[in-house]
Amino acid sequence: MLFCGILGAMLLISCRTFQISELTAKEAFGDRTGALVVIECLSGRTTTCHPDVAKIPLPPCSTFKIVNALVGLETGILTSPDEQFYRWDGVERSIPAWNRDLNLQEAFQASCVPAFQSLVRQIGPERMQHWIDRIDYGNRDTSAGIDVFWLPSKGRETILISPTQQAQLMRRIVAGEVPFSDTSLATLKKMMFIKKSGRGVLYGKTGSGTDDEGTYVLGWFIGYVESNGKSYAFACVALGKNIMGKNARAIVENILEKQGLL
Repeated sequence: MLFCGILGAMLLISCRTFQISELTAKEAFGDRTGALVVIECLSGRTTTCHPDVAKIPLPPCSTFKIVNALVGLETGILTSPDEQFYRWDGVERSIPAWNRDLNLQEAFQASCVPAFQSLVRQIGPERMQHWIDRIDYGNRDTSAGIDVFWLPSKGRETILISPTQQAQLMRRIVAGEVPFSDTSLATLKKMMFIKKSGRGVLYGKTGSGTDDEGTYVLGWFIGYVESNGKSYAFACVALGKNIMGKNARAIVENILEKQGLL
């Protein structure tokens, strides 16, 4: 698969409002291939670590739950993060947190795939395609199937989106420049909350993808941080054997902490 074999030298670009030193980036990424895009939400000024990788379209994996939840809220299928959302079907799955009933917030934070597959089936292919087109999500390709099009698997052509596109969409969500109501966006914000420190508040969603052999090779972390009266949207991807979303999250948190934003 495309994201399994990305090689080459990495570059660093900085901007006036948010600068990441080469040393900070190297320490955070280590020997991992990847990219980080950070956008100051008010001005739109962008910082990109490893811009060549940031341009590559990749499967969104569980980061698509952000859009899935927004569409569910906007269409009235969902109403509150505390509502009963997922009734466990009794099938034992490899992730223990999925083996029980979950409300919407719990399902989002546990990244419960069967719960959000059920939601997207309720939304339906026509309505989901309508919303994907409206927000110009990646390459807009949902042809793999309504309940799998964001999940990489052997022989499956998923929808694809680059780290740059992910960060740009997140900036638009934070700025309210998307066709979703303030109520839906406020609910999403509550669902995306991760942590608060003395310097900032972090919101985000991870995603993990496998290669054709089922080995984890792709980790996403997208979201935003509120700090010092400003909001910064970001998208981070990490690539390589045994890489997951938790690795991308660790990269982002490392950099944000060193930048004094978290």
